[in-house]
Amino acid sequence: MSERLSPGDTAPDFTLTDDKGAQVSLSDLRGKKVIVYFYPAAMTPGCTTQACDFSDNINTLHREGYEVLGISPDKPEKLAKFREQDGLTIQLLSDADKSVMNAYGAFGEKKLYGKTVQGVLRSTVVVDESGTVSNAWYNVKATGHVAKLRRDLGLA
Repeated sequence: MSERLSPGDTAPDFTLTDDKGAQVSLSDLRGKKVIVYFYPAAMTPGCTTQACDFSDNINTLHREGYEVLGISPDKPEKLAKFREQDGLTIQLLSDADKSVMNAYGAFGEKKLYGKTVQGVLRSTVVVDESGTVSNAWYNVKATGHVAKLRRDLGLA
């Protein structure tokens, strides 16, 4: 299992392809607060709930200075379909080789239907303007996570 990040750690930089085929680098977002969240698979019930919740709250998050990046192992083409199907307004990034998930501690052993498997751990990491982890949550629940995140960050 990859090591989890903690507040005060330097956020590992990455460059991934988004659902439109563009390259997105965390370092290009220096000076902004970034919510990086990891989810197992586009177009599944829990992941759809979470992505829609982030999309529904994007204007408030932007007003408070936050960018949101959703990362899954799905290919950009599937992410584009996910965006279109559910009217998503957040950036969706493809981490097909799971290297970023591993760097962030968001891939490892988990229970799935009573079995222990290797997979994406639903996780959220908040990176501050200087590239330092300010918050990190692992094994979060899809439903209600954005409301909890907003409370924990002191957002209205």
